[in-house]
Amino acid sequence: MQVRRQSPSASNKGYAIAANSDQPQNILEKIVWQKEREVAQMYAGESLESFKAKAVNLPVKDFYKSLQNSTVKPALIAEVKKASPSKGVFREDFDPVVVAQAYERGGASCLSVLTDQHFFQGSFANLQLVRQAVELPLLCKEFIIDPYQIYMGRSHGADAVLLIAAILTDADLTELQALIHDLGMTALVEVHTQAELNRVLKIPDVRLIGINNRNLETFVVNLEQTQILMDKLAPEIKNKYLWVSESGIYTRQDLDFVQTCGASAVLVGESLIKQSNIEEAARSLLDSKH
Repeated sequence: MQVRRQSPSASNKGYAIAANSDQPQNILEKIVWQKEREVAQMYAGESLESFKAKAVNLPVKDFYKSLQNSTVKPALIAEVKKASPSKGVFREDFDPVVVAQAYERGGASCLSVLTDQHFFQGSFANLQLVRQAVELPLLCKEFIIDPYQIYMGRSHGADAVLLIAAILTDADLTELQALIHDLGMTALVEVHTQAELNRVLKIPDVRLIGINNRNLETFVVNLEQTQILMDKLAPEIKNKYLWVSESGIYTRQDLDFVQTCGASAVLVGESLIKQSNIEEAARSLLDSKH
């Protein structure tokens, strides 16, 4: 999948550029075009240097080690997520702090906080509120296309940042991951297809790879995507990285399935956020006897 950009400056970085009259080919392209507009607004507002200054001295929690050392297997990254473009609002009484604290009590190892406002009704303000309310490491769940967003996430309390291979060139993946690591954070590099995985395996210093079971063109979910990609890996490659299975996880049996495939962690949002008792839902999901 090739996600085009609208900004002419992106052509210098190896992206295909859509004509002004073109419509987005899929939801992911629509999101990326929105991000280009948002990033331009960011630069026109508070200076990048200001966010760099805010980001430098903040303490960072070790997202990677929290997953690696979790006593619960696979480790749970629970997602603070109000809505999605395909499903609408998941929880009308959504309070990011209440949700995050319930996840923490329920046994999550880390949290993922949606910061996209236009499509997912999230915000960087939510990230900061959650940071002030829980002790767990936090992932900034954003469609990252520019360093400004990384500094924004760090200044609002992120300990890890998502990078989506489908929307980034190899050069940008490499540079953005290096920045994330330089700031002391963890980069979660997400793939969906074999081609994306092949690309990511060639990028230096990748440590944490997420396999999204959701097709980002159609938003259709197939839990077996984790198995499809991981079954082809040589043992030494599989053991070199820490793997996260994302999307389509509802039951303990789903956790057991992706763990058998080689996943050390899971990212779960929708199936937990919709429950009346989020803490109990998280605990029940992680219960190996359940």
